[in-house]
Formats: sequence, structure tokens, C-alpha cells
Amino acid sequence: MKYGFDNEKYLRIQSEHIKERIAQFGNKLYLELGGKLFDDYHASRVLPGFQPDSKLRMLSQLADKAEIVIVISAFDIEKNKIRNDLGITYDEDVIRLRKEFQSRGFMVGSVVVTHYNGQSSADAFRQKLARIGITTYVHYIIDGYPTNVDLIDSDEGFGKNDYVVTSRPLVIVTAPGPGSGKMAVCLSQLYNEHKRGIEAGYAKFETFPVWSLPLKHPVNIAYEAATADLNDVNMIDPFHLEAYGKTAINYNRDIEIFPVLNALFEGIYGESPYKSPTDMGVNMVGFCISDDEACCEASRDEIIRRYFYALNRMACGDCNDNEVNKIALLLKQAKIDLSYRRPVKAARDRAERSGVPCSAIELADGTIITAESSTLLGPSAALILNAIKHLAGIDHSVKLIPQEMIEPIQHTKICHLRSINPRLHTDEVLVALSVLSTTNDDCLHALECLPQLYGCQVHSTVMLGEVDHKIFKKLGVGLTCDPVRKV
Repeated sequence: MKYGFDNEKYLRIQSEHIKERIAQFGNKLYLELGGKLFDDYHASRVLPGFQPDSKLRMLSQLADKAEIVIVISAFDIEKNKIRNDLGITYDEDVIRLRKEFQSRGFMVGSVVVTHYNGQSSADAFRQKLARIGITTYVHYIIDGYPTNVDLIDSDEGFGKNDYVVTSRPLVIVTAPGPGSGKMAVCLSQLYNEHKRGIEAGYAKFETFPVWSLPLKHPVNIAYEAATADLNDVNMIDPFHLEAYGKTAINYNRDIEIFPVLNALFEGIYGESPYKSPTDMGVNMVGFCISDDEACCEASRDEIIRRYFYALNRMACGDCNDNEVNKIALLLKQAKIDLSYRRPVKAARDRAERSGVPCSAIELADGTIITAESSTLLGPSAALILNAIKHLAGIDHSVKLIPQEMIEPIQHTKICHLRSINPRLHTDEVLVALSVLSTTNDDCLHALECLPQLYGCQVHSTVMLGEVDHKIFKKLGVGLTCDPVRKV
């Protein structure tokens, strides 16, 4: 894998920058966390070298100064909203997040239920949290939010909300997903802290778009592709340009809301501490890119990956063609087409010749390995075997898993587990290899090459099942699929 990001530098300078912002506001800062605190695979794909838990590791350096407040919207509780990446509801994720944070040494102070209007599902959730010892607060729907500044900045607005009791200089406000009301919780706390004579500040910690990179830099275009379903648009921050004469990149929602935020800050403090939405951020990720071209290459690949992901979602009826069309336009802005991703052409060429589903992987040295579906193996399972045999220097003709071992597994799948597809999936192949590795050196050496697949890119000419998706994700492999259902 070609690295383009200095992770150690990031851990160092990002934590120092947050400390400076805490000091700027008299040792009390509410930090709104945008995006994912851990499992940030988008960042690790477009900034090769960025670790998925980098933000959490960075904040761990501030753990003794920090506490975490988790926010969830009563609307999301009522709708049983699902996190698509994890397949669990937002209310379940609140409990998961709390456990994850505590296991890593963070203090989780409380949970805030926002948009509360007496919903019975929200009441039941609060009772559940109370039974397991979690303190909860409620913040109410404010008529005219966020534009009715006079009402919001009053005892009938923010003053009506529960005051969230915190005890540490840094309060990290996070949530299971977007639209939870994190910013409103931060602003409400500023109002209520000010009423109590406590001066506190607000900042936003969001990785993308990267404000210090050009507007049409592939890393920033990849962010637009990743949020195509939200219709986010990267823009030059006009407030920053006017205040400082310098170009900085932000996105439409933050730019559109800034005049309102400015008025809210003025209502609380008497004057706003910020001249632009970019000023509110603390993101230093752009200063830790060590190889710009490596990040550009990875980001272009990510834009294509997002395009295929949108095509797959549309094929399953989960989105309309607006999302697909937007990413198609972003491909043109990045001046690339699908042929930029080399495994796509290789897999499609083999499928055209063979007439069966095929897959291809580009290894770290640029070697392309392909595979096709057979009566014994699916295209993904066959591809992993072909790839690790190549990496281990094992001749392609060698059968690592003998047919007499595959057939009993297929019999169990069909006859006892009632599976329709008899072919072995990636997880079944890896388990079989593991069993054989105790007596077969080729299998052992092939398995030892699995880590070399990290960062490699795969394309399949058919949509894969959940099992194969999870295996490739665990191996750190970037996967795309044509929007074709398996026969």
C-alpha cells in the first residue's frame, strides 16, 4: 500500500490545536464532532496512512480533560432509524458507542435526547438508559429554529432545555449519525453556561471537506461523492475570503447557516468569536498529507467506488438516479472514467470471454489477478485463492483445497442449511484453508499472505452477498460491484 498521510504527525498537531482552542475560551470548549470518531474507513481510503481510529487515538491524548455527550434525536428513536453500515438502530448505537468510548478510557457523561415533544418511544428509551445507570437530558423542539434568533436566544428557547451537567474542560458532542442535533446541543449549552456565569466556547471537528486543499482537489471531490445522498456541495467560504483574503473550503450547509450562528453567538456573548464557518473548525488533516499524488490516486478510486455503490443501491431500490447522476458529474470534474480503476476492465473482459461472473484484484505492485465463478467456488472465493497463491509463489495449477473437501461442505450447505447457492463463499474458503494449513505448507504460506491484500482494489461483475462484503472489508480491500444480481 502506498502511503500518503503522516498519521503520527496528525496525532500530534491535531491534539495541540484542540488544546489551543480550549485555552482560547477560558478552559471550557464544546466540540461538535462531525463524521465518525472511529471506524472512519472513508478517511482511511482517501488518505492512505490515516488509521480508521485516528481521531479517537488523537483524542485519547486529551482523555483526562475530556468527557463525551452522546446526542440522539427523538425523531430517529420513533422511526427506528438504522445505521446502514452496522445494521443497528440509532438507539442501540448509543449504547454501543458508550461502551466503545468507556473501553478506551473516555468518560461518557450523559445522553441528550433532542427534538423532544413527549414521544412515548423517547420516554421508553430514557427509562431503559436510567435502568443501566445512564443520565439523560431532553432538549425540546424550538419553533422557528434556527432562524428565529430572538426566540432561540431566550428562556423560552435554549433556556427551556435541560442544562447538561459537565465537569471537564473539553466536552465532545457526538451522535450515531447526521441530523441528531449536535450543534443545537452545543449552542444550548453555551447559552445556559453563560446564564450561570460560565464562559464556554464552541468549535467543530469535521475531517471533510479539507478546508486547506483546493475546491476541486480529488480528496474534496471524494467527500462530495460520499455525501451525494445528502446533496452536500463543497464551496469556497465567502466569509473567510472577505475577512482574510484567503481561499478556504467548506460545504453549503455550514456556509448557509453561518449568518444565523453569528447572530446566535452575538446574542450569547455580545459579539461573535468567529469571522467565518472555517474559523469554527479545528481540522488539521490537510497539513499531514505527505504524498499528495498518493492521496489523489486513492481519492479518484474512491469516487468510482461511490459511483458503483450508488448504482448498487439504485438496483436494490434504495435510491433514485439523482445520487447516481451527481456522482457521474463528479467523475467528470475529477477528469476520470471507470477505466481509471483497473480491476473493472480486467473483470469485465474475463466475464465477456467466459460468460460467467468474474472478479479481479489489483495488487500493491500493480499486478492484476482475475478469477471466475465455477461449480465449486464463487468469483470472490476463487479470487482470494488466486491472489494469495500468486503472492506466496504457488503455481496457479496447484489446488489448495481438494475437491473431495469442498463437496461435503457443499452438501451441508444445500441439504442441511437449505442454501440455494452451493458455491463456497470467501469465509468458507478461508476456514477450509485454515484447517488444511496444519498439514499443508502451501495452505499455510498462502494464508500468511492475506495481510498483503490490505489496501488492494477488487471489482466483481455481479453484486456480492453480505458475507463477501464483510470479508473484503476485514481484509482492508476496496470493493466495487457491477449492479448485476447473481444468477
